[in-house]
Amino acid sequence: MTRLGLRPGTAADQDWIFRLRHAVYAEELGQHEPNAAARLSDALDGLGVVYLVATCGDTPIGFVSITPPWAGRWSLDKYLSRTDLPVLDEPDVFEIRILTVDPAWRRTPAGPWLMYAALRWVMSRGGRRVVAMGRADLGGMYRAAGLRPTGREVISGAVRFEVMAATVREIQQQTRQRYASALDRLAPAMDWRLDMPMRADSDGCFHGGASFDLHRRTSVVSADVLDAWFPPAPGVLAALTDDPAWLARTSPPVDATGLRAEIATARGVPVETVTVGAGSSDLIFRAFRQWLTPDSRVLLIDPGYGEYAHVTEEVIGCRVKRLRIARAVDPGRLTAALATGGYDLAVLINPNNPTGGWLPGDTLRDIAAQAPPHTRIWVDEAYIGYVGLENSLAGLAATSPNVTVCTSMSKMYALSGLRAAYLISNPATAAALRRWTPPWALSLPAQLAAVAALRDPDYYAARWQQTVALRAELAAALQATDPDLHVDQAAANFLLVTMPRYAKSAPQVVEQCRRHGIYLRDLSPMSPVFEGRTVRIAVKDPVANARIVAAFA
Repeated sequence: MTRLGLRPGTAADQDWIFRLRHAVYAEELGQHEPNAAARLSDALDGLGVVYLVATCGDTPIGFVSITPPWAGRWSLDKYLSRTDLPVLDEPDVFEIRILTVDPAWRRTPAGPWLMYAALRWVMSRGGRRVVAMGRADLGGMYRAAGLRPTGREVISGAVRFEVMAATVREIQQQTRQRYASALDRLAPAMDWRLDMPMRADSDGCFHGGASFDLHRRTSVVSADVLDAWFPPAPGVLAALTDDPAWLARTSPPVDATGLRAEIATARGVPVETVTVGAGSSDLIFRAFRQWLTPDSRVLLIDPGYGEYAHVTEEVIGCRVKRLRIARAVDPGRLTAALATGGYDLAVLINPNNPTGGWLPGDTLRDIAAQAPPHTRIWVDEAYIGYVGLENSLAGLAATSPNVTVCTSMSKMYALSGLRAAYLISNPATAAALRRWTPPWALSLPAQLAAVAALRDPDYYAARWQQTVALRAELAAALQATDPDLHVDQAAANFLLVTMPRYAKSAPQVVEQCRRHGIYLRDLSPMSPVFEGRTVRIAVKDPVANARIVAAFA
């Protein structure tokens, strides 16, 4: 038998889809009245609904429809109110509907493959919850995918439907536990032509830097990860190259006393407020696992740096709520959310990654002053240098009982490979965290490089200003490739490009640019707010930026 395939539905499929819908739901099942045109469609078909098509060779044999949240309505709205099904009011829910297979192919794996493809598509677009109106006689297939009855049923014509739902996390767990071996066995025979990988196997947070594994350092532009385009300060290079044999064989200071003192001097805070770590991820894991339990309530900004969702939801299992933003946080909404949410921890990223929006320091200080005293506020300032260190909350964090500032030295100081970061918090919080810090947490090269970097603020201030100029030039050049693109310069060392709805999806753009040795970051899995159309591009030097523009064009 010719191998089965899965691909996106196209405009050319529309007539076939509408005819099959009529044949099954009007003529066969009696859900709708037959019509003279022998085609069945509805209002959602013009609102951004997505079709995935199963094929045998080049012949379509089945389809499934997905309603994304940006369509603005659901097929379930025809039957149930939001009071009946409040999950529909959540901002990251996707609806799977009208999974249909041609009668001649119903004894093949086409149906289960369509369901799996729909779930993978939802995951790839940042969905966190799925609802489906599945025919009652096909309930086993929906349950096998991880969906569970909500207790609601719908009667449409002569057909009874069960309303089912699940979180994406539940579906992923079910897939890993029950179907991993089956996928391994069946995948080689599937012609997978969708714009996301067939498997989602990572147990951690996905980060950029995919090009590193190719070992093509000089031929690839790694614009998917936000490493600095410029070299570290001359003093850093001298510290690393003066006596590399000594650096390699010598144990570092056990608790990085010299580096902590240098950070305290550079940031104007007492040394007892400083905690160091091997990158911000080290500090996030260490602090959050001390502060939080599965009963903790956490507020995250959405979209936001994915490590925070991974640690709070996947590692600790906290009760997480998201504050959806378009670009920057609305101060009024954030203040209201903190006042009424009963949160144990709120995470703010300023400037935000991946949206690039930011709030002035004075605004954040006002928000922190109005927050409930029991709510810890974690401010990630990995990119604060690009909007001015005067906007940092480091000074407040050194004295506040509930504010902690996290600063990575990777992106602003060109030290990503050395893994150095620090927290500033009140002395009691810092002392408690240092008790859980292992000895020699930072290598000797990392400590010496970080000290040298902090001693040359003028060098880095100049590089940050250069970055702003390069970002503007890159934005203008990308915009010139297509006036219908939306290019957002952000406020750090990256920019965002959103494709028009009629163009290629973000995953397709990323994949095609890779063929030219250009690695960009598809933001689709981070949040539905990107609608599968936005890529993030790190600012590089002029030569690399020109290559990015050429590949994008």
